[in-house]
Amino acid sequence: MEPAAGGGQQARRRPAGLIGLHALLCLSLLLNALLLAHHFLPPSRLLGHDGGGSSGCGLSWALRAAKEAEAAAAVDCSGHGQVFLDGVAGEDGRPGCECNACFAGPDCSLRTPDCTADANSGNPLFLEPYWRRHASAGAVVVSGWHRMSYTTTDGHGLFQSIELERQIRRLHSAVGNAVVDDKHVVFAAGSIQLINALVHALSPDADAASPPARVVATAPYYPTYRTQTKMFDGREYRWGGTTALWGNASRNSTDGFIEFVTSPNNPDAQLYKPVLGGSAAVIVDHAYYWPHFTHIPAPADEDVMMFTMSKPSGHAGSRFGWALIRDQDVAKRANKYVQDSIMGASRDTQLRMLGIVKVMLANLHGEEDIFAFGHGVMRTRWRRLNAVVSRSRRISLQKMAPAYCTYFKRIRDPSPAYAWVKCEREEDEDCHEAMLKAKINTRPGVLNEASSRYTRISLLKSDDDFEALMERVTDLVNAERYDAPGFSSM
Repeated sequence: MEPAAGGGQQARRRPAGLIGLHALLCLSLLLNALLLAHHFLPPSRLLGHDGGGSSGCGLSWALRAAKEAEAAAAVDCSGHGQVFLDGVAGEDGRPGCECNACFAGPDCSLRTPDCTADANSGNPLFLEPYWRRHASAGAVVVSGWHRMSYTTTDGHGLFQSIELERQIRRLHSAVGNAVVDDKHVVFAAGSIQLINALVHALSPDADAASPPARVVATAPYYPTYRTQTKMFDGREYRWGGTTALWGNASRNSTDGFIEFVTSPNNPDAQLYKPVLGGSAAVIVDHAYYWPHFTHIPAPADEDVMMFTMSKPSGHAGSRFGWALIRDQDVAKRANKYVQDSIMGASRDTQLRMLGIVKVMLANLHGEEDIFAFGHGVMRTRWRRLNAVVSRSRRISLQKMAPAYCTYFKRIRDPSPAYAWVKCEREEDEDCHEAMLKAKINTRPGVLNEASSRYTRISLLKSDDDFEALMERVTDLVNAERYDAPGFSSM
C-alpha cells in the first residue's frame, strides 16, 4: 500500500506549471469545438430551435430584434447624432441619422456655421453617454405578446407593476431623498398627467357645496401648473394665480387652496417650502430632488409628492411619473383619475422603467453610479458657464453655494439643471430677446410669471448643445469690452 500512497503524493506534488498547461489545452480544445460548431451548424441548431416556433435553452425570436437594435446603435453618426429604430426610413428602407443641433449631413459630420444655441428645452440628454456605456444592462427585449391585456398582476385593478413599485421604493430609500414606508404610490404618464390628477384628488367633489379650490404657486414657478389647471378649469378647481396674491390671508382663509411647491425649483434651482401654510393642501414637485441636481439635506416627507423618471434616469420620452401620497383616500382619487383617463401607465413603459431602475440600484455608490456621473457633468457645466458669466456686466446668474449632501456624505458643489439669467442693462428689458439676438434660444421668464428681465437657460441637453451654448455666451461676454466707452481696437 505504501507505493500507492507514495504515488499519490507524487501526483499531488506535480508542478503547478503542468497543471496550468493542461487546463490551457482543455480550454483551447473547447474553444475550437465551439468555433467548428458555429461554422458548420445552422443557427437554429445552435439556438436549440425545435422547428415549432419555440426554443430550447437558447435564443430564437429575440435574436432578430436584438440584431436590429444593435445595427441601429452601431451607427455613430460622426458622434453628433443617433439612429433610432423608429426613425424615418431612407431609400434603402433603413432609418438614417438624426443629427444634434448645429450639425447636418447624412452622417451628421457637417457643422452648421454660426448656428443658434438651443438652451430652451429641459431635454435631459446629458445622461445619454451613461446609458451608452450601459447598453446591455439597460436594454429590454419585448415579445410580441408582452402584456397584451389591459390588466397587470397587481390584483387591485390599478394597472401598476408590483415589482416596479417595489424597486422605486428601494431607489428612494437607497438615495435617501424621500420617505416611502407610509406612502401610497400612484403611476402616471409622466408628471404632466400627475399635475392634474393630484389637483383633482385634492379638490372638493364637483357636486359639493364648497367653492372650487384655488390652485396657486410662488413665482417663478413651472408654467405647466397654470396651463394644466386652466385647461381643465371647471367646477372642482380653478387657477388662483401666485401665492403673493394670497400671502396675507389668515390661517383659516387658506382652506380651499392647493399650493404647488417645486423643490428644487424650475427655473431657479432653489429649495423651496410652502408659503401659505394653514389648511392649504400642498403638492410638492420633487422632479429635481436627486443627487446629480441638488444636495439632499434629508428625505422629503410631505403628504403629496411628485416624481418623474425623466430627471433621475433621463428617460423623458418614456413618459413615466409617480406620486407618493400619505392619505389613502387622496391616493384612490388620483388613481381613479389615471384609470379613467388612460387606464394606467403603458405596460411597455413600466417594463422598461423596471430595467432602468434595477441598473441604477445595482450601481449606487460604485464606479458607475448614475448620480455621481450626472453630478460630475452638471457641476462641470455650471462651473464653466459661471466662469464666463462672472466676467460680464450685462448678464448674471442665480447665486448657489456648496452644501452637504447626505447621499454623497460630503459637501458637494452646485450642479443645477438650469441657469436663471438676469439681464442687467437697462436696454435689455426683454432678456429672452436680448439672448436671442446673441443667437441663444432660452425660455422667457414671463412664462414663469417672473420679470421679463429673467430668462432660463437649460444645462440638461447634449454635449453638442452645451458646447454651442458656451460658444455663444463667450461671444456675448467678450463683445462687452468692444462696446465699452473709450475702447479702441487700434
